[in-house]
Amino acid sequence: MQLITRPVLRLLRPVMDYALPPRCPGCGIIVEDDDRFCLPCWSSMTFLGEPCCDRCGIPFPYDMGADALCGPCLANPPSIDRSRAVLAYGDLARTVALKLKYGRRIGLSRLIAQQMVRHVPLDAGENVLIVPVPLHRWRLWWRGFNQSALIAGQLARATSISVNSELLVRTKRTPPLRNLNPMARKKIVRGAFALSANAKAQLKDRDIILIDDVHTSGATAEACAAALRKGGARSVMLICWARVLPDAPDD
Repeated sequence: MQLITRPVLRLLRPVMDYALPPRCPGCGIIVEDDDRFCLPCWSSMTFLGEPCCDRCGIPFPYDMGADALCGPCLANPPSIDRSRAVLAYGDLARTVALKLKYGRRIGLSRLIAQQMVRHVPLDAGENVLIVPVPLHRWRLWWRGFNQSALIAGQLARATSISVNSELLVRTKRTPPLRNLNPMARKKIVRGAFALSANAKAQLKDRDIILIDDVHTSGATAEACAAALRKGGARSVMLICWARVLPDAPDD
């Protein structure tokens, strides 16, 4: 079957917009274009960025200088070399994440990836590899897709960075980590991730961008980073859609 060309799509766009108008990913009202939030939803989002801890990305109240670290990172440096998130976890960030994960709105992976681009290092070159946090095979079978892999694929398209969604494997089926304390989360995911066959040849001296949808305690990302480093990765950076800030609920 012949694919519809871009010129034809441009001609059909007014008809498509009339029949299926673009809607805000947050509240669902009609908006001007695809992947756009309405003004009230956009205004309600708390975007994360500078100034922040150079390592974990926790926001600072003011600029503390280049390479400044927060107290927890100074006392107990995480395995992740750098963590960044698009948004602070809140009502809208949760809504978008749930629509993608459980509502099967897979087109939202493109929107999320577009917002992640600003956190990709400007000097990212051929040595960088995008890797999504994997799902266990039974959860993947039940859901039908891995939301982190969808986001990773869209980010790869937007940045022209290579992606490998099969390199990291979830070998242990873990229960939901919601409402568990950080120590319990860390214990549950310990040993839950492994590398696929021939992964070490692809990982040696590579800089990895690990992709996840929501960052809570960081236990999952830390377990993934441990497996990647064991396989020879030079560094691991985490980029996610939303993260739970200290003292914020992670429901």
